[in-house]
Amino acid sequence: MSWFKKKSPPAPIQEPVEIKIDSAIDKNKLERDSCNEHLKEAMESGNQGVVLKLYIENFKRLNQIFGYEYCEAILKQILDFLRELTRKDVYHYIGVEFIIILDGYTQGQALYLAEDLAERFDRAWKVNGTDCFCSTQMGICSYPGHASTPDQMLKCLDLAVSKAGEGGPNQAVVFDTALYNQLLRRQTIAHYLKTALDKDEVEIRYRPTLKTDTNVFLRAELYMRIFIKGLGLIGAGEFLPVAEDSGQIKSIQYYGLKQVCQCISELLLKRCEFESVALPISPVLLLQEDFPQEVERSLKEYGIPEGKLALEIQESALTMGYLNANITLQKLKGMGVELILNEFGSGYSGISTILDLPVDTLKLERLFVWQLETNKKSRYIMEGLIRMAKDLNITIIAEGVETENQVTILTEAGCDFQQGFFYSPTLEKDALLQILGTTLDDSIPVLEEAKQKMSRS
Repeated sequence: MSWFKKKSPPAPIQEPVEIKIDSAIDKNKLERDSCNEHLKEAMESGNQGVVLKLYIENFKRLNQIFGYEYCEAILKQILDFLRELTRKDVYHYIGVEFIIILDGYTQGQALYLAEDLAERFDRAWKVNGTDCFCSTQMGICSYPGHASTPDQMLKCLDLAVSKAGEGGPNQAVVFDTALYNQLLRRQTIAHYLKTALDKDEVEIRYRPTLKTDTNVFLRAELYMRIFIKGLGLIGAGEFLPVAEDSGQIKSIQYYGLKQVCQCISELLLKRCEFESVALPISPVLLLQEDFPQEVERSLKEYGIPEGKLALEIQESALTMGYLNANITLQKLKGMGVELILNEFGSGYSGISTILDLPVDTLKLERLFVWQLETNKKSRYIMEGLIRMAKDLNITIIAEGVETENQVTILTEAGCDFQQGFFYSPTLEKDALLQILGTTLDDSIPVLEEAKQKMSRS
């Protein structure tokens, strides 16, 4: 993939032109159809050109701060600026996405344009006397090339935009062979997922969590992976985002919910002493109206008592659809479901936001755990987060624990729940049923057998 480097030093800051808030722009199906039709004509013409996509970051946050009308006025100002700068057709495709069809452009010319755009987004936008800053991610894809249809072009641009986001604010990435291979990989995974559940090809495993003061495994969380010929083992961290994009996330996550509830039911039949078993869920589910009903149905079907089923959400989920997500979380809390917030400390949400949520448990961002090995300052951050959780009477879990040094620091800081390969690999359900509720020492034979089995696979 190709990145551009922004010009240095940046152009002198000029006072942005002030505009008055206008009526909200109606970006409907007609706008998208016009864009797709133009894309089709351009790509079938046989002439060279480039398509540039802009995604405006942090806009939900701006909407919360300034309000809908203010943000609509900013989007109109951005649209007007793009049309004036490029003198090309610019489409406000959907939400905070803009697509510019640069007929006759070369890739180099498109990169120069992206530099100019990045410099503009380094400066404030002004509406009715109020300034704000918003950054952008840009994807660039040439034609003819990797994409032969508008749909393929849009997928290429999406992947390039996503990659641009990894480089920081106001960056652009050119879709190239490396990203094309990544796109093919995602398409292969999406195709496989269509039949994986029917063929029972999703492997279910569990990560146990140790309570360090008693040295007993009291918690666990589900972990899914699949094996795809030619690709190998694919973990949930890779295939769940593909499932979200391909519309298969509900079926896969509801399958995971069923597996967790079955596991809890078997643990209860064994009269096992444990706290909860967790299912990590996609942010998409928090926006589905039927999700609380599905959870409630599963709780009744498997006779799950209060507190035994836990649902784990990513802290990054709080940046999208916060109000709807909070309503869903309140409903789940009312059913007796334990709510775990993952990535705590990653910075996606403020402490005040967390205080408003019905969260029972926090999982420390694993980056902090890893940095305990290399950065002495990380210890003070870790200690502060643990102390904060304890003061709020919230359970806290450290994940990704792999070394004795990490164990020592976390234990001294008061982190009672720890999870990671230092204690246990991921386990099949039968192995989990043997160790949950038992001490680490008593579990060693089962854990050693699981490690050997993994090394042979």
